[in-house]
Amino acid sequence: MDCVREGAKNVPTPTTAYGAPATKSTPLVSYGLIGLCVLVYLGQRTLPWLTGDLSFVGVLGGSQPWRFVTSAFVHSPTSFLHIFFNMYILYAFGPAFEQVLGHLKFLAVYLICAIGGSLGVLLFASPDPGWYVHVVGASGAIFGLLMMYVVLVFRAGQSPNALLVMIGLNLALPFFVGGIAWQAHVGGAITGLVIGGLLVLTSAKGRTPEAVRRRRLMWPGLAVLTVILVALAAWRLVSVLGVAAFSIQF
Repeated sequence: MDCVREGAKNVPTPTTAYGAPATKSTPLVSYGLIGLCVLVYLGQRTLPWLTGDLSFVGVLGGSQPWRFVTSAFVHSPTSFLHIFFNMYILYAFGPAFEQVLGHLKFLAVYLICAIGGSLGVLLFASPDPGWYVHVVGASGAIFGLLMMYVVLVFRAGQSPNALLVMIGLNLALPFFVGGIAWQAHVGGAITGLVIGGLLVLTSAKGRTPEAVRRRRLMWPGLAVLTVILVALAAWRLVSVLGVAAFSIQF
């Protein structure tokens, strides 16, 4: 029996092409993100100030940078459909993404796409009045995940036509329905496309030294992408507001 146990320890664990264990696991991050968003939403309904403190406001991006991420966990407190739609998409796609990427990598991708969505507001919205509007919702992160999936599906030789139609309709929706920050959708989607490209470049099957080394490059790639997003945000803020952008409070 001891020999069997020792032999089992020496058997390498199968991994996906993106470095995650190929064994089935509970999508803790996906469920955790959904649970956190629901808790924050309930908090918004009872603590009105919570929305204002966590939402993304472009003009406060330099002095309160946490808003780039926290805005993805707050939703419109007056619209149940807003959080329902985002959480449904996360519930439908999140576990599959988490399975192939692994818990930590999936969480990193989600948060980076959230940052990309907030950056989209800085880059594509008019500073006046767009930078003074409170932007809320996980849509930027969700669009990032979906566009990442599109890249991976194309890489697999398949055609995600239905998904592309859904993404296109949702990107066009803000032009017909007011109150939707399409800039965050675009920013998240572009970020997801880039991450999908990184996954394609760093994916490798098997456990050969070359395959392991190639998969490990994904983390430096995500780090570089994050630095680029932060640099773009800083450049945009300084170009519009000057160095005062990092001290504005209201």
